[in-house]
Amino acid sequence: LCRIFKKTSGNGNIALYLGKRDFVDNVDSVEVVDGVIKVDPANLNGRKVFVYLACAFRYGSEDLDVIGLSFRRDIWVKRVQVYPPVGGNSPNTPMQESLMKKVGDQGYPFSFQMPTDLPCSVSLQPGPNDAGKACGVDFEVKGYVANEPDNADEVIEKKDTCRLMIRKIQFAPTTNKAGPKADITKQFMMTDKPVHLEASLEKETYYHGDPITVNVKINNETSKIVKKIKVSGEYINNVISFDSHNLCFNAIPRETINANSTFEKSFQIIPLLSNNKEKRGLAVDGRLKDEDTNLASTTLVSLICQKYVFVQISSCVLVLCSDVTVELPLTLMSPKPAGECIAVHARGNYFLPGGAAYGVGGWGGGCTCARTHTQAPFLKR
Repeated sequence: LCRIFKKTSGNGNIALYLGKRDFVDNVDSVEVVDGVIKVDPANLNGRKVFVYLACAFRYGSEDLDVIGLSFRRDIWVKRVQVYPPVGGNSPNTPMQESLMKKVGDQGYPFSFQMPTDLPCSVSLQPGPNDAGKACGVDFEVKGYVANEPDNADEVIEKKDTCRLMIRKIQFAPTTNKAGPKADITKQFMMTDKPVHLEASLEKETYYHGDPITVNVKINNETSKIVKKIKVSGEYINNVISFDSHNLCFNAIPRETINANSTFEKSFQIIPLLSNNKEKRGLAVDGRLKDEDTNLASTTLVSLICQKYVFVQISSCVLVLCSDVTVELPLTLMSPKPAGECIAVHARGNYFLPGGAAYGVGGWGGGCTCARTHTQAPFLKR
C-alpha cells in the first residue's frame, strides 16, 4: 500500500478511506474499486450506512442547474450496504487489510467491480468565460447515512455524506507495434501516367508530447509539377449529444516536386494541449482538482463493447499531395507511471502524510516510506 485518501463527513460519523484514486481499465477488465468506510454507530439513531459508486455525464454547466433541473445524468450506479453488514463477507483485498489496520474495529470494507463498457474519465475543455464544473464523464465514491439505499422522498443532509472523486483511466500498451503504412496511386485527367504516394509511421503508439515522425515518399511520373504537400495530425472526439470536435496539427512544407521525379522526406508534428487552451469543447483527460492534464487519450475498447462506448477519442495522420490523400491511424496515450510510495490523508485542502512500514499509521509527525526509508514533512495544497 503506497497511498491513502480519507474524507470525513461533516458530523464525523463516517469516513471514507481509499488507497488510490486512479483505477486502470485494461480493456478486458477494470481494477476493482476497494476501500474501507469507518462508522461511528453512536449517533446513527437506527439508520444505515451505504456506499455507492457512480459514473455520471455532465452535459451542462452548473449555473444552468435551475428549478431543480440538473444537467447531469448517471450512466451507471452501484450501491452496497456496509452497516449493519448484510450477506456473506467476501475476502478482503490486501489494500483493505492495510486500511483496516488503521481504522480498527469500526472499519467496514466495500468493493465495486466496474463494467468494461464504461467510458474513461474525460472532461470537455470549457471556454474562457465558462464557470463551474466542466462537462464530461466523472466517477464518484460516496458514503452516506440513510434509512433506505435509494429513496427519492428521503432527504439526506450534506453533513451525513462524504465523497471522493476517482478516475477510470487507460495507459499505453507495454509493447509497441510497428507503425502503419499506406500508399495510393492516382492518375489525373490529361496525363498518361500516375502519381504514387506512400506514407508511414515509425510506431503505432505515441506518448503525449512526443513528436510524431511521418515518412513520405512520392513518385511523380506525370509531366506536371506537384505544388503542394500537407502533413497534418487530426484529433477527433465523439461524445453522444455533443458535436464532434476535430483538432488539426499541421506541418505544411514549402516543397514542390518536379515532373518525372521522386521525393522522399520525414516530417514531424506534435499534438499539444498547451497550444489549444482556448478551444472550447476539446476533450482532455479527466483530472482531480486543478492538476495539469493533456489531450484525452485514445480510447481502447474491445469489439464486444465498441457499440456501447459513450465517449470515444481517436487520432490519425493525413498526408495530402495535391489531390492524393492517405490516412494513418495512431494511438496517443500516456505511459504507465512508475509506482509512488507515500501515505497521504486527504481532508479538505490538506494532505497529511503519515504511516508505518505497511503504508498506514499515525497521522502526525511525518511519513516513513517503506521503500526509501526517508521522512516526508506535512504537505499543504
